[in-house]
Amino acid sequence: MPNTYNGLINIYKEPGFTSNDVVAKLRGILHQKKIGHTGTLDPDAVGVLVVCLGTGTKLVEMLTDHDKEYIAVCRLGVTTDTQDMSGQILEEQPVNVSRKELHEAVKAFVGDYEQIPPMYSAIKQNGKKLYELAREGIEVERKPRKVNIGAITILDDSHLESDHFFTMEVKCSKGTYIRTLCHDIGLRLGCGAAMQHLTRTRVGAFSLESAITLSQVEELRDNGSLPEHIKSPEYIFRDLDCLHVKDSARKILENGNSFRRDNVLSEDPEGVNDTEYEDEMFTDGNMFRVYSEDDTFFGIYKYSARKKTFDVDKFFFEKE
Repeated sequence: MPNTYNGLINIYKEPGFTSNDVVAKLRGILHQKKIGHTGTLDPDAVGVLVVCLGTGTKLVEMLTDHDKEYIAVCRLGVTTDTQDMSGQILEEQPVNVSRKELHEAVKAFVGDYEQIPPMYSAIKQNGKKLYELAREGIEVERKPRKVNIGAITILDDSHLESDHFFTMEVKCSKGTYIRTLCHDIGLRLGCGAAMQHLTRTRVGAFSLESAITLSQVEELRDNGSLPEHIKSPEYIFRDLDCLHVKDSARKILENGNSFRRDNVLSEDPEGVNDTEYEDEMFTDGNMFRVYSEDDTFFGIYKYSARKKTFDVDKFFFEKE
């Protein structure tokens, strides 16, 4: 019987693959169907693609919401239909931009900004993906969407005058299109721009340094060390308080039912679980990681002050 893998794996997406290609290849490598990715990367882009395996697929939506970081190369003086250099060139313009002008233009996008999604994107309008319409030569009006750019740092502007491109690091919220950001910077500078290259360097707690390629996944599978590279689903909840439930209530846990405060094991000898702290900890809507006495992770539970119960929010336990 092949192993079933559960959790989160940080894949380095190589150029030429779609995010769905990566999922399809992993299904073949790991011999399991329950696999999903947490945020599309364009085929030409590279970098961090967090993939959820088995019970980890319950986290797809949560991980899609995480902030992301990118390194992008932006070429000035050119506009394309896809807003990157893989598309058809629509217009070329001379570039007379100083470093000071570039830095000022880029700074204007930090914070909240209304971004119009590109036509070549997977966003649906009236049940059809925008890129499908774009391929038919149809352009439709898109509503601007508020995104947040936490920071933009120009990493290299030494090629600005000679070859008209620069490299920037972008920290941003979910739903941000970096090629649209490049396009909008070009509009602001009055010369047009398109994204030349994109590397995603971080998604939430997952960084480029720990990402592994598909061929490495195969090697690790064969030598039996792949589980060391799979984070358990609780990994993304490490900032939540944790509770251990008494063995006497384990059946309640296993059945995915709610449990009461008196089912919770009071285990801290230094009095952290004293009444004063408990009242602050057990306020309505607070979320907890929940474990059995033997440290089996069951899931994320939400406290209801009205019912005085802990109710399942995300359940990860699976019976053998």
